[in-house]
Amino acid sequence: MQSNTSELEIQYANNPDIAPPAGHYSHVCVAAGLAHISGQLPVNPSGQPLAGRPFAEQVAQVLNNLDGCLSSAGVTRANLVQVRVYVTDIESWPEFNRLYAAWIGDYRPARAVAGVSQLHYGVNVEVEAIALAPEA
Repeated sequence: MQSNTSELEIQYANNPDIAPPAGHYSHVCVAAGLAHISGQLPVNPSGQPLAGRPFAEQVAQVLNNLDGCLSSAGVTRANLVQVRVYVTDIESWPEFNRLYAAWIGDYRPARAVAGVSQLHYGVNVEVEAIALAPEA
């Protein structure tokens, strides 16, 4: 993790096992005991968006990317506090919920879902999260 030099410590991390950020941001920023995970899209490790692929495959990739981000912050799914989900077709919500429940198991962080008209690369789902993290 990299950190800035301000009085308030913020650490930045990018996981080498998932596609690098496509813009001016980090996968994860840890500050004040919280890991803020940037929105994860269904983009495979080589940087290829999964637009046009089945929704379940897109969800699996997003959750895999989220696991990579959690790992970069030194935490697991058990540390999740809040998860925000964006889907381009709200009718996909039950399928997402089923796949998410299988992925997260017994943990129940706060969660929100928003139906949106479009996402980057023409993909169908994006997930961002906040998790408890050890302070530096």
